[in-house]
Amino acid sequence: MIRWLAVRHGESEWNVEGRIQGQRSGVPLTARGRAQAHAAASQLMAQSVDRIVSSDLERARATAAIIADALARPVEFTPALREQALGSLEGRLASELAAEPVPDGVDITEVRWGGGESVADVHARLRAFVAAVEQDTVRGTVLVVAHEGTIQVLRAVLAGRGHRDVAWDRVTPGEIVDLDTQPGCGNESRTPVGSS
Repeated sequence: MIRWLAVRHGESEWNVEGRIQGQRSGVPLTARGRAQAHAAASQLMAQSVDRIVSSDLERARATAAIIADALARPVEFTPALREQALGSLEGRLASELAAEPVPDGVDITEVRWGGGESVADVHARLRAFVAAVEQDTVRGTVLVVAHEGTIQVLRAVLAGRGHRDVAWDRVTPGEIVDLDTQPGCGNESRTPVGSS
């Protein structure tokens, strides 16, 4: 039996600036973000973590490296845990964006905003990730270090819900989420770390 935990990466420079990050590389953690990663690592030392798998984007890699060092565990990096790709929207200030209409006959979760990925695409990517981990891991605790949207969609995948049924509950930078406790139903064990 696998136990699933997740940690959102620490605060990044673009979180502070209010920029759309998506899959943009080269966005480092702030000093606060590194402190959030260290705080999460300290809290995770009380857990028995058997496997750490992280998004390969810089902000998640840096967070995962801090946690892996504290837990004396190797970390695996994969593009499967990246945030939703948002194409031409990446790098723009969220405050600059205007609402766009959803095309007729399409659910909002199936629109590829900015030419990137839809929520349905992310859901399919994470279904494949979960299947691969479950094939390789018989039992133990798997810690995922990823992004807010990725964690929200992963919750739905683990709960057996589709891409239209994602619970968009806030996940703060550095927050630890126990995904085994009725994921996405408001009953997760959540530990905010260094958030305001």
